[in-house]
Amino acid sequence: MSKLEMLLKDWTWPVAATVISALMIAIAHAFEQFGGLPPCPLCLRQREVYWALIAMTLTGLAIWKIWPKLRFLVALNVLIGLVFGVGAVVAAYHAGVEWKIFPPPAGCAAAAIIDPFAVRDLSQSFHVADCTAAPFYILGLSMAGWNGVVSLVLSAASFFAAAATVRR
Repeated sequence: MSKLEMLLKDWTWPVAATVISALMIAIAHAFEQFGGLPPCPLCLRQREVYWALIAMTLTGLAIWKIWPKLRFLVALNVLIGLVFGVGAVVAAYHAGVEWKIFPPPAGCAAAAIIDPFAVRDLSQSFHVADCTAAPFYILGLSMAGWNGVVSLVLSAASFFAAAATVRR
């Protein structure tokens, strides 16, 4: 049995998907904290997908521990694939906004970045990071673009894990 088959077998893929999701959130926070790149609303929306996946998968694994049915594990892997698919769509939309293909949502244009911890007057308006300007590109893709690629790969892996579980 290959290492890939071992990863896609039984409970190992949901655990790996949870760890990868936590790692993606950690990377995003590292760019924010250490790279000085504040997130725009669409960046935060991409993180929400990973948070939702972590909560859903941990809940699913807890239920699977109580009710260890093969069909449930297949369904969990399919749901993980669907959530990663949603993440790919959100990331593709964000990349499209950066490339000026799609219009940005309301409140996504930036002026000045304000540290929310330095604000003394809560009636003061806050400015957010600009959704339309990628801070940098790697091999022609922004961070949102790479997030979309990663989400697509993870979605496909989740569906392969569901198929591998069915074959078991």
